[in-house]
Amino acid sequence: MHDFLPASIQVLERGWLSSNNIVFAQADVPTVVDTGYVTHGEATERLLDEALDGRPLARIVNTHLHSDHAGGNARLQRRHGCRIVIPPGLRDAVDAWDEERLSYKATDQACERFSHDEVLAIGGRIELGGQDWDVLPADGHDADMVMLWNPQEGVLISADALWRNGFGVIFPELAGESGFAEQQATLDLISQLAPRVVIPGHGAPFTEVDDALGIAHARIRWLAEDPKRNIDNALKGLVAFRLLDRRRMDLGDVRTLIEQHLLTQRGIRAQVGDDAEALAARVMEQLARVGMATLDDDGALVAR
Repeated sequence: MHDFLPASIQVLERGWLSSNNIVFAQADVPTVVDTGYVTHGEATERLLDEALDGRPLARIVNTHLHSDHAGGNARLQRRHGCRIVIPPGLRDAVDAWDEERLSYKATDQACERFSHDEVLAIGGRIELGGQDWDVLPADGHDADMVMLWNPQEGVLISADALWRNGFGVIFPELAGESGFAEQQATLDLISQLAPRVVIPGHGAPFTEVDDALGIAHARIRWLAEDPKRNIDNALKGLVAFRLLDRRRMDLGDVRTLIEQHLLTQRGIRAQVGDDAEALAARVMEQLARVGMATLDDDGALVAR
């Protein structure tokens, strides 16, 4: 529990394979913001049952549709018959279930198909926990992401736009599109809001907002100076994500992920070339060196 959060908000802190779940249980419309990764669905359901204390879930709101934030949508919708509210940018992709536009194909990540009932309006408001929250743009990490802002309480649900020590990979740059300037603009918007509390997509809620913004501003400048830094960070992060799900990956597994999925994105190819095996070996060595995984006797990566 975090005593600096309003009593109406419960944050289920999940780690890195699944995003945090932000629960508004005692409201007229019991709601969860973001639902985690599909393979954690049973745990998500159990944790939500405990948080809801017997009440049915009435609504899911997604900050964005990356697999670690929307992977529980379908399961929870089947269980509770709840409505799903998504950001506006990918409504057509959800309707057609276009896994390429939804990023699942390029990252080799799973998300069970779901349908949406409503679309958030950028600049509009949504009621959560008996209070109005502003829907704000949060381009950078994802071109279609939103943040939710409660000016009465000074609480910002920042998704992956701001963590305590950084922010999410700038995915548009992987596709050869602009993302650094947009992330900078999102950080500037957060600075203008001056939130009292930030609830990030990953990690614990925090009040050291100025410190976090200082780290994030320095990081986006560093990434923009050399776009290959964002690519390297993304490759390590996406391989690590897959490893957390599979628990063990050998060189062939990592090479296949890179060759058949990650290298399909032109921004990545432009920076690192197309030697998938050499790239796989380098990423595996980097993950082991920084302690995110270990190499077993057969040279395979094993998740910590």
